Amino acid sequence: MIPYGNHEALAWVAIGSNQGAVWCHIKRAMGLLQRHWRISLLRCSPWYWTEPVGVRRQPWFINGVVVVTTTLSPLPLLHLLQRIECRCGRNRHREQRWGSRPLDLDLLLYGTQGQTIIRSASLTLPHPRLHRRRFVLQPLADLAPDLIHPLRGKTVDRLLVAVDDPNSVVRVSRRRQQCDDL
Repeated sequence: MIPYGNHEALAWVAIGSNQGAVWCHIKRAMGLLQRHWRISLLRCSPWYWTEPVGVRRQPWFINGVVVVTTTLSPLPLLHLLQRIECRCGRNRHREQRWGSRPLDLDLLLYGTQGQTIIRSASLTLPHPRLHRRRFVLQPLADLAPDLIHPLRGKTVDRLLVAVDDPNSVVRVSRRRQQCDDL
């Protein structure tokens, strides 16, 4: 069931950056999410340095996951995430697929238990590569290890243990999480 009006749903959003002032991009994105009148930020995972997927000759990413409550349905939430990316300097039309970017916001799961399934030209839920990416599964497992993937029928913890992704994911120390670090 997709909520409308004042009904709230949970949404899990991946946040990543590897271009420019990455901590500033991340903090700005989180601030824009927190200030939106139809979103409440509930929790944030630890942050991770993650090896890039696809294009190898680029800086490592900083990645994490946030869980929010929202009265936005999935497609308007996705559009909001894309506007936030744009405000933080992302230009999807000029970038290389899986290349460096100032900000990447992905809607991973949606619904009370993350069980919403959508297959359309503009949105796929759950995120189609969620179960294949260690850099998404690790921070998601920090927030919701027992959450069940609606198509795979496995918990996030079980998906993380079974993932066949050789890329490195290294937890960032708390004292390194500042705008002027990179």
